[in-house]
Amino acid sequence: MVVSVLEEMRIRSLGVIDDAVVELSPGFTAVTGETGAGKTMVVTSLGLLLGGRADAALVRIGARNAVVEGRIAVPEGSPAVVRAEEAGAELDEGTLLVSRTVSAEGRSRAHLGGRSVPVGLLAELADDLVAVHGQSDQQGLLKLSRQRQALDRYAGYAVAVPLGKYAEAYKRLRAVTSELEEITTRARERAQEADMLRFGLEEIAAVEPRAGEDTELAEEAERLGHAEALASAAAVAHAALAGNPEDPEGVDAGTLVAGAQRALEAVRAHDPALAALTDRIGEVGILLSDVAGELAGYADDLDADPLRLAAVEERRAALNALTRKYGANVTEVLAWAERSAARLTELEGDDERIGELTAERDALRAELGVLAQELSEARAEAAERFAAAVTEELASLAMPHARVSFDIRQTEDPEGVEVNGRTVAYGPSGVDEVELLLAPHPGAPPRPIAKGASGGELSRVMLAVEVVFAGTDPVPTYLFDEVDAGVGGKAAVEIGRRLARLAKKAQVVVVTHLPQVAAFADRQLLVEKTDDGSVTRSGVKVLEGEDRVRELSRMLAGQEDSETARAHAEELLAAARADA
Repeated sequence: MVVSVLEEMRIRSLGVIDDAVVELSPGFTAVTGETGAGKTMVVTSLGLLLGGRADAALVRIGARNAVVEGRIAVPEGSPAVVRAEEAGAELDEGTLLVSRTVSAEGRSRAHLGGRSVPVGLLAELADDLVAVHGQSDQQGLLKLSRQRQALDRYAGYAVAVPLGKYAEAYKRLRAVTSELEEITTRARERAQEADMLRFGLEEIAAVEPRAGEDTELAEEAERLGHAEALASAAAVAHAALAGNPEDPEGVDAGTLVAGAQRALEAVRAHDPALAALTDRIGEVGILLSDVAGELAGYADDLDADPLRLAAVEERRAALNALTRKYGANVTEVLAWAERSAARLTELEGDDERIGELTAERDALRAELGVLAQELSEARAEAAERFAAAVTEELASLAMPHARVSFDIRQTEDPEGVEVNGRTVAYGPSGVDEVELLLAPHPGAPPRPIAKGASGGELSRVMLAVEVVFAGTDPVPTYLFDEVDAGVGGKAAVEIGRRLARLAKKAQVVVVTHLPQVAAFADRQLLVEKTDDGSVTRSGVKVLEGEDRVRELSRMLAGQEDSETARAHAEELLAAARADA
């Protein structure tokens, strides 16, 4: 089966590293070097490539930014390839290029396959590509939440399915409970709001406004207020157009236009252009006659009724009282009334809504209880298998008598959900508190690993957990930062042997200070500083043959040329090869 492989990392201006290239390969790679040489920067660099938090303090003093570039061989169709292509990244002959830049001011940029991408996308890729473990991860394993997550991860679908259903019901319960609390705790405010809306709606209903009525009344008030002037102007205009019966000698526009038409009618047959003008003058005469008639009717219909004007002004005052409170015009007032009526219906239905929400809350709590019990049973079943598998792995890590188990318990809470006849506290992940217990030797009572495990034992428990995961939920690359901390002697040999076995199924990179672990590696890289305290391009090199013996001798005795140490180093290498 083709799996993803981290082929190379180039690190520039990161911590003590000036410019170095870390060439990796499939199988087991050990990274060694003097304390402070920059071995941990390998882990830090990979963490940045995988979307880890950027810190300006990582940038080498005097540099503008730190840059980490990685080349990862990924099989076609893998989840990482799908994610990358969805982001617009391009692959280079099956290789995915990843880079991360951190400025001295703390700004961070990420690139994937030649395309600028959010840093969060690199973190998503990490889930499919690499499992990174260091001292902080060991401390993380001490947290109960991480122990529950580890169990859930091991259980797979058996827990994931009921947990998904539980999470949906839990989310709905939170929403229902929040709405119920909001309605009940704000009852007084909601009652005051309802009274205000009710008063406004009653005030509007009493006036009974019509849409556009304010505009119509404004026009009518203007007309009634100037009725005499309008009538006088209409009469003068009518006389000018149609003549004044009391002045027979007067000349009006209609008479003049008629005279002009008669003068042209006599000669129109001689010229079509003049005939057209004659027709137009005739049209003007007809129009003047129509307008004169309408002016006469307008003047007759115009009502200068002061009582009507008073009624209009009174109605306008009533409408203005509404527009001052509820909208700029009557149309907006009516829109306010429509919204307020709907809101009032909602507020007046509080009692009914409270009943509905209470019933839904109780039903959801009952449903959560059923789902929580199903989830607990799935966890209990998985915990037995998980503990047995980790215990078996510990036997291969020089802890043959150690026993691992899980304590799955619930805390009683009168406000919780009912599970197996008990009312217990619940949260977004169920009702279970999951704690990993370790009995390091026969007769020792199982104790929480936070209290019952030494540093070396904790390292081996973490490695055993990861090895178990590798058989059920594998990732292509594992990177361990001093997973052998606090370990020595036979236990170190067993850790090296177990890492070598893990490397048969995945790429394994280990930062180590133990020769017993490094001897089992397929490939050993040495990180060393120059005289000025930096790690340059040539400061990370592959050790082979005599060079590897010398480095193992240094790790064993602090002396590269000690004959005893060299003999021991060669013996370690020979034993590792024989074990392979």
